[in-house]
Amino acid sequence: MGNEPDLARLRNVVTTLDRYVRVEDFSGYDPYDALNSPILSRLPGVYPKILMTQLFVYSPVNLRGLFSVKPGRNPKALGLFLSAYCSLFKGGFVAQDAFDAIAASIVGHLHAGRAEGYSHYCWGFNFPWQDVTRFSDTNLPTIVNTAYVGNSLLDLYDVTRDASCLHIAESCCEFILHDLNRTEMENGVCFSYTPIDHHVVHNANMLGAAFLARVYAYIKDSKMREYAEMAFDYSVSEQKEDGSWAYSKNPAVGTERMQIDFHQGFILDSICDFLRYGGRDDADLHDVLLRGVKFYKTAQFHENGRSKWRLPRAWPVDIHHQAQGILTFANVHDVIGIPGYLDFAARIADYTISEMFNPRGYFNYQKWFWFSNTIPYVRWAQAWMMRALATMLEVHKRG
Repeated sequence: MGNEPDLARLRNVVTTLDRYVRVEDFSGYDPYDALNSPILSRLPGVYPKILMTQLFVYSPVNLRGLFSVKPGRNPKALGLFLSAYCSLFKGGFVAQDAFDAIAASIVGHLHAGRAEGYSHYCWGFNFPWQDVTRFSDTNLPTIVNTAYVGNSLLDLYDVTRDASCLHIAESCCEFILHDLNRTEMENGVCFSYTPIDHHVVHNANMLGAAFLARVYAYIKDSKMREYAEMAFDYSVSEQKEDGSWAYSKNPAVGTERMQIDFHQGFILDSICDFLRYGGRDDADLHDVLLRGVKFYKTAQFHENGRSKWRLPRAWPVDIHHQAQGILTFANVHDVIGIPGYLDFAARIADYTISEMFNPRGYFNYQKWFWFSNTIPYVRWAQAWMMRALATMLEVHKRG
């Protein structure tokens, strides 16, 4: 296995995956869709719903048919697919006619799946979900989903110059600024995850901040840049000495939730976008990125390209972690030009294709030491891997 990506192999896998997701019309199951069941949605109380959701997440047997859960289109998956096809088109891997048809189809599904009851464009999940603090109904909008969809529409705008895409992205920013809650911190602000909470979640805050910065780069609305700076400054200030971030923080008591997994990659991608679009290219921010990506590589991945699951646990190998690694290391190479990171993205891709690509044309969900979970989740696996591989192909072509 060399350092250079096997481009012919990557193209073949992407072509096969493209065929699979288009046959499925970008629809499928999600690890967390248990409460789409008309049976399980009626369970009383918080913990029975959480228990059944976790059973669905970790079961290697797909239980959805038994509980009448139907495949659906996830807005976040649609955004990831749209970004992937934009990268493939720019790289010359998708013809104009095919790209136009795919983009029109995905944008139509996004319009149909937007959250209702809000004056601005925003998106949630196509399933309800329950955690220990709240129940979130289907399509309750989140900053994460809205940022990913908004970014995909900007990717489409970059290709087509369709002003409606920019208009919707601007509306997504208005949702972030006016419909989400903000926690005022000493070093800046933190946007809430949804309109019904005040959670301080660093990866979500930085995704929102980077998206605001990107839209500012197009329309020069100073309010967007101001809040992007404040939100970004707060979460950057929370970086640990080793380069990592906590998942979340309770500002009232200062306790942190230390969940070290693929969300570290979300944060690093946001820093890359902020360097691209935020108009701030200072040495301190480069140092934050370099410390963060060093931790991500050395603590969260093996040298052969296999990710660890959630520190300190090494198993299972999760397809989302693999995809995020490919995407993040390709992005870091693209922004700061260190060839070794693109080489490492290729190593992760090589491992993932060898160990997790299913002969039926999709990526498996998880690989354990002694077996694999082969359920073909559309958002968690197919959308993330298509986005990751398409990004790596585009970055490699740019050099």
